[in-house]
This record gives sequence, C-alpha cells and structure tokens, in this order.
Amino acid sequence: MREQVLRVEDLRVEFRIRAEWYPAVDGISFALDRNETLALVGESGCGKSVTALSIMGLVPEPQGRVSAGRIVLDGTDLRTIDETKFEALRGDRMTMIFQEPMTSLNPVMSIGTQVAEALRVHRGMSRGDAEAKALAVLEEVKIPSAKHRFHDYPHQFSGGMRQRVMIAMALACEPTLLLADEPTTALDVTIQAQVLGLLADLKGRHGMAMLFITHNLGVVAQIADRVAVMYAGQIVEEAPVHEIFTRPAHPYTRALFSAIPRMDRAEQMLAAILGRVPPLTDMPKGCRFAPRCPLRREGCEAPQVLAAAAPQHLARCHIATNTFAKELARA
Repeated sequence: MREQVLRVEDLRVEFRIRAEWYPAVDGISFALDRNETLALVGESGCGKSVTALSIMGLVPEPQGRVSAGRIVLDGTDLRTIDETKFEALRGDRMTMIFQEPMTSLNPVMSIGTQVAEALRVHRGMSRGDAEAKALAVLEEVKIPSAKHRFHDYPHQFSGGMRQRVMIAMALACEPTLLLADEPTTALDVTIQAQVLGLLADLKGRHGMAMLFITHNLGVVAQIADRVAVMYAGQIVEEAPVHEIFTRPAHPYTRALFSAIPRMDRAEQMLAAILGRVPPLTDMPKGCRFAPRCPLRREGCEAPQVLAAAAPQHLARCHIATNTFAKELARA
C-alpha cells in the first residue's frame, strides 16, 4: 500500500515586478509517495526551483509570496504553520540539496561540523554523539578517508565531494522528503553517474520521497519513477517515466526530446525550440507554449487544462489529448 508523503494542490507563487504581482508558478498540483522519485523537468525559467523553494518555505519576501494552494507534508499543511515550526521541519523531516554546493556550504566551518550541526539542532545530540553520527553519514555517502577529512574545509574538497557532503547534510536526520535542485549540473559525467547512483541507493535504503529537479532528460531516465514536465509556470505533462520516453504527448515534451543528440547516428541535425520561455510580465492568454509550437491550430488561443491523454498520463494540450483518445478508440 502506498504512503503519501507530499501533496501539492493548486500552488500559485507570485513575484512583484514594478508594483504588480505576476505568477511564476501558476496552479500546479502533484503528489509524491514514500520511496518514489518525481522528476520535475523543463527549461530554465519554467518555475522548477521556485516550486521547491515554496515547499521549503524559502520564497524571498517581500518580493515574492505563495498566494494560493496547499502544501501538505505527512498530513500537515505547511501554509498554516508559523516560521518557528517551519524551521523545525527544515533539515529534519524535509531537506534540500541545492544546485551549487560551494555557495551552500559555510567556508569557515569544517565539513564534519556542518553535518553534525543538523543533528545537534534537530535531534538534540551532544557534540560527541553528533560528530560520531556525522562521520557515519559521511562514510555512507562514500567520502574517501572520511575520518581523516572530517575536519577539512569545503575548499579542500572537489566539486563531486562537496556534493556528497551536501547529500550527507540532507540525509543526516533521515528525512521523509528530499528536494534535489539540479544536484549534478556542475559535475562531469563520471561523477554525475556516481552521485545519481548514490541518491538512488540512499533513497531505497531510507525510504524517502524525492523531488528531483533537472533539465537533463538523460538523468531523468536513470533516476525517476514519474515525470512532470513544466513550462512557463505550469505542469504541461505528467506520466510514469517509461510513458514519457516511449509516448510523449505534449508538443513541448516532444520538442525537448528532439533537441537531444542521438549517439546511434553519425550525422544529424539538432532540432532547436524556436523562441524562448515567455517572461512573467507577458504570458500568453491561451496555451503558453502556442507561440513556439509547430502544431498550433484553432483552439490553442484558449487556456488549456491538464487532462487524461492515456491511463496515468496527463497533458495540457487539446491536440495531444484528442490524438491519444483517437488512438485508444482504434486499438
């Protein structure tokens, strides 16, 4: 039986630009079960990181605000609790791995002290017990010679090792929810593969739910159970990972796949997606991808809703949902 860890309902996050409020995340909904990984994918500027910051209660005020929706973690609506209770949850029941570890780690604190700090704050451990547990966690994330490097500083670690330290800090208190915001972007492919394998192994061992944010579809294929594709602040497609890769429905998802180079072809033309993600101040009234979509036609000028394209497969596109419905009728 599945155990739901996180539920996001009609989330709307706005930012103030020239005294007006504009939505960066506009009415998204999704759920996440224990021991499940949901990949949130899309171009830069689509609202992926803002979604994660909203869950963590880190949207910068007064320039930004969560204006609508519910964020429910283990039955607790996070929008109804005060900052003191939120601080108790961060680093304990929910944690986040940020994109660039060098800017997330404190340069004047040793690695071991930073990992142990979460245990002292959230578990009330003594310094000795916290450091012993921190060392065990550093060994779990495969820091070489962890005992000897416990008192080293962030600048003495490579990028891959710093990312492992960030993972250790996130897992120290054994959270139920892990948010990973493009944790492999700055790493080379070999270290990236090691980090992804480590995250998958630790997720299974600890039974966490993981929201994995990325723009790399190769990473998605390796780590995700389900995929939600975001564009211009909305989820435009959601399905199990094998469905997304074998039968992408939304034109935007298909365009993302078309832009990936194929290793089995000697000569090929890479397909670029014309145009750019619309700015917050100038969102299209209907389908937000329509100005860039090669399949646009009558009906695209109206707002689109997330509807069933197939069983367990949702798409925000009247063309995609109608096409899939006809295919199912012929089957």
